[in-house]
Amino acid sequence: MSKVFYLQPDGVEKVIEGTDGESVMTTAVKNGVRGIVGQCGGALSCATCHVFLAEDELDNFSAPSEDEDDMLDCAATDREPNSRLSCQLLLREGSDIHVTIPSSQL
Repeated sequence: MSKVFYLQPDGVEKVIEGTDGESVMTTAVKNGVRGIVGQCGGALSCATCHVFLAEDELDNFSAPSEDEDDMLDCAATDREPNSRLSCQLLLREGSDIHVTIPSSQL
């Protein structure tokens, strides 16, 4: 079982146990996490699931694809070096993933 730690812009943190193989976005949407919209359902055609991945966890995932990188340029909040689309971050057995949700998605 994996856990995702969602930190809101106001400092409130929500921890959710997720299903291995599902994305951080899907886990958020299923559990009503504020600030992650996932408008396209994970089809990599919007940037409404933008998050800032904990910098010490960046190496746990492959680098953003060209499509993800392009979509991050469309995010409502300015991207940072640790910006990712949460639909592209998949949960793996026993992993803990820490993300910060930007102040705006739309």
